[in-house]
Amino acid sequence: MEKIALFGKAPNELSEIVERLGMQEFSAKQIAEWMYKKHARTFEEMTNLPKLARQKLEEVYSVGKTDFSNVQTSADGTKKYLFPTTNKQFIEAAYIPDDDRATLCVSSQVGCKMGCLFCMTGKQGFQSQLKAGEIVNQIDSLPERDKLTNIVYMGMGEPFDNLDEVMRSLEILTSDWGYGMSPRRITVSTIGIIPAMKHFIENSESHLAVSMHTPFHEDRRKLMPIENVYPISEVIQQLRSYDFGKQRRISFEYIMFKDINDTPRHVNEIARLLNGLRCRMNLIRFHPIPGTPLQSSTDQRIMEFKDALVKKGIRTTVRASRGQDIFAACGLLSTKERIKMQSPDF
Repeated sequence: MEKIALFGKAPNELSEIVERLGMQEFSAKQIAEWMYKKHARTFEEMTNLPKLARQKLEEVYSVGKTDFSNVQTSADGTKKYLFPTTNKQFIEAAYIPDDDRATLCVSSQVGCKMGCLFCMTGKQGFQSQLKAGEIVNQIDSLPERDKLTNIVYMGMGEPFDNLDEVMRSLEILTSDWGYGMSPRRITVSTIGIIPAMKHFIENSESHLAVSMHTPFHEDRRKLMPIENVYPISEVIQQLRSYDFGKQRRISFEYIMFKDINDTPRHVNEIARLLNGLRCRMNLIRFHPIPGTPLQSSTDQRIMEFKDALVKKGIRTTVRASRGQDIFAACGLLSTKERIKMQSPDF
């Protein structure tokens, strides 16, 4: 029988487990401290638990942390880590150092069901949801864990299609009994699933990033099928109903596609949609993927687009392209590994 992983469980869940095993009540707090603060990977390391208690745990449970199986390092210092999952699939986490910042981009699903035209993860199809422990494991098992300053949920999958486990992972990361991180160091990205987005806004203090990619309904439908259910205009209208305060950030992600979403007409419509909303725009160069006709806008066009948005009063940045020599687009590395597993001679 496969052992049950404790990593990813909250103190109240651990309390129920230690009670069933006849252990002291305070053992739950000790186990949580060992897993989340001391980064223990085995019960044997939890030396302030009685030996008999450790043996009882070992019979039924595992700590549940998983080492990465592969890593690719870019010339610019970016690293892509490949993690195996419980269903023999793979997920990616990207470590991005930048001067005094170090960001980790984590995955929330194996594959994705959203089918965005520009996304390699979507071409994998949906495989499974990640548990909170599998999400947090990407952070805890990272060799550069202690260097991290920021975490972004922008890897494989749509975080708000796995809302419960994503919220559990945020609780682990920000709670005093967990990693004690400031929620302001965490950003969660979404394509705009409104009910889940509302729950996140009301029950978390982390930043929110919304994938826009074009302000026009018909164009966005072609790029992102979610537009048929939750149009970007309705997403923005919903955001206007909240007071985010000065510390919490809303940003819009905008991948630049040549001759598709990079014209003055798009600038004007973005400005109309976002008028009066305190937010920022992140412009992103498109990293080509197999099987799509899309191309990235030129650097000159991207900078012209940025300047035009700034003149409209919209705070706009251009995200630096990183890791282009190591399968930069999200989902490429895991797709390659899946093909290799299915065809050993690949």
